[in-house]
Amino acid sequence: MSRSSLPDPARRLLLLGLLSGAWPPARAAKQPPVEAKAWLLLRDGRVLEAHNADSPQPMASLTKMMTALLVLESGRSLDEVVAVPAAAARDTGTRLGLRAGERMTLGDLLAAAVIASANDACRALALVLAGDEQGFVRRMNARAGALGLEQTRFTNPCGHDDDRHFSTARELAALALAVMRDPRYRRLAATSQTTISSRDRPPRVFALANRNELVGRHPGVIGVKSGTTPRAGRCLAAFAMRGEHSALLVMLDARERWWTAGALLDQALDGDAAAR
Repeated sequence: MSRSSLPDPARRLLLLGLLSGAWPPARAAKQPPVEAKAWLLLRDGRVLEAHNADSPQPMASLTKMMTALLVLESGRSLDEVVAVPAAAARDTGTRLGLRAGERMTLGDLLAAAVIASANDACRALALVLAGDEQGFVRRMNARAGALGLEQTRFTNPCGHDDDRHFSTARELAALALAVMRDPRYRRLAATSQTTISSRDRPPRVFALANRNELVGRHPGVIGVKSGTTPRAGRCLAAFAMRGEHSALLVMLDARERWWTAGALLDQALDGDAAAR
């Protein structure tokens, strides 16, 4: 049975086992060198290999997995049209270039945040849903607590560097599994390229390219999120499926992110590193 076909109680057991460390790393075949401050590799929900997996680290835009989860759990229609708040239009880093007052659907803002990692779209979601950023951050931390993420703290919805904003590879893996349960997130995370448009007249069209360079290029990869900041370095949560098996890899502050991730996912899914 594949992980995706597990009933909810079984999925909860997988999350509990992952977070408690109840399953020690399974022995694996010789693996490629992993130059990352912290990382964790799972096959079918079970840990294969890990390094510093419980050490709190900056997480960059892997933060957006929690923002997306809250949007999807909010009950708001993704077809709802909202105005981009001025504060969101001023956000920095990776961005679409949204304008204050521009009209977008929640679904298109979510697509921009997940696929293109756009900070202006991400912050717009937070402000629209909670009214202010700190209110949304409180929701993020409350949801982290409900998921059992005891070493995860959020101070912003996008992943900007902050000493008080951190998580662990193990807890980010649990968050990735939680958000990937939603088929709407899975569709976005597996999209390599698409376009969205504003609801203004005339509309502005935005081209989105997935910042996770494994999507559409490495066999079986269907998500989850990538991110980079000066303090966090290159971060990645990558999920892949082949046949009846799934693999999830989380890497924080990784040097050779794409090549190493592809090699580790191949190792996990090709059967050489079957969990025992």
